[in-house]
Amino acid sequence: MGNSVVNFGIALAVISGLMNGTFTLPMRYLGRWSWENVWTVFIAVACVVMPLVLFFTTVAHPLAVLSAAPRKAELIALVTGFAWGFGAVMFGQGVSALGISMANTLVLAISASLGSFLPMLILAPERLRQPQGEFIMLGTAVAMVGIGTCGYAGRLRERSEKQLPNAPRKMVGAARPLWAGLLLCSGAGLLSAVFNIGYSLSLGISTSAMQMGNTAFAGSNVIWMLVLASGAVSNLGFCAYLFHKNGSWSNFLQARGGPLYALAVLMGLLWGGSIFVYGSAAPKLGKLGPAIGWPISLTVGLLTANFCGLLVGEWKFARPTARRWMVVGLAILLCSIGILGWAGSLG
Repeated sequence: MGNSVVNFGIALAVISGLMNGTFTLPMRYLGRWSWENVWTVFIAVACVVMPLVLFFTTVAHPLAVLSAAPRKAELIALVTGFAWGFGAVMFGQGVSALGISMANTLVLAISASLGSFLPMLILAPERLRQPQGEFIMLGTAVAMVGIGTCGYAGRLRERSEKQLPNAPRKMVGAARPLWAGLLLCSGAGLLSAVFNIGYSLSLGISTSAMQMGNTAFAGSNVIWMLVLASGAVSNLGFCAYLFHKNGSWSNFLQARGGPLYALAVLMGLLWGGSIFVYGSAAPKLGKLGPAIGWPISLTVGLLTANFCGLLVGEWKFARPTARRWMVVGLAILLCSIGILGWAGSLG
């Protein structure tokens, strides 16, 4: 594999991280809508429209591919996608509770560590006693320390903000205590790992598609379409419950609502795009994929989300001590991602 192809794959992994780290930024400017209004448009774009468009435009004989794919793999994709959908709901609620920087940091860190540990525990437990498994367990332990440090920083920030009860809330959705936001982000990170496991166990779908003349990218799009469409069911079902509970359907009819729709659609394009851009990057990285591509994407996403949070003033009312602890926690998490990336290279 030529260096130019690998470099292009790395560039795509960076772009994927930038998109993933910025997709929640529009939530800061959607306060005229309820959370469920924003999330409905976001999910419709990211999990329904975009996957279907890519499925029908990149996959040759798409319906025949679905018919020929292993039924067990398709069922796994649908079940894990449905479970991941609740993780997406938790993430959206967690961002609303904790803000862009902390929510993204916690969820990406948990996803990185458990996304490496759980698939190995389920698919290849014998590797846990090998160097690769030992490094994965070390990276997971370091991530837990970093998560605890970031949680402590969030606690300090919460204390600072309580001294300013009249500070305006710009994030869409209702305010929640720190502990609730931490639980939401923990659940989101755990179910993001389930998302990765589901994709790994559904690779037979991609193999079947490639045997029918499709590219690896097109084959992965078949899996994403099933996983994301199933996830959309649980997401939109929860939104429907909130619409009934809060009577917030009418928000879609607000005057001058065009910019709100545009921002919510942008969220969907950024997050959905990050998935498919990385799907395009992975085949170009070859054996470097787990060693370089995934850690680069996560690292860029973490740094971008924290830069966005700093840019919009999420830590403006926090004392310097809280900001320092957050920086320390972020540094620990970046180290854990580096360890997990190294562990990937040992495979």
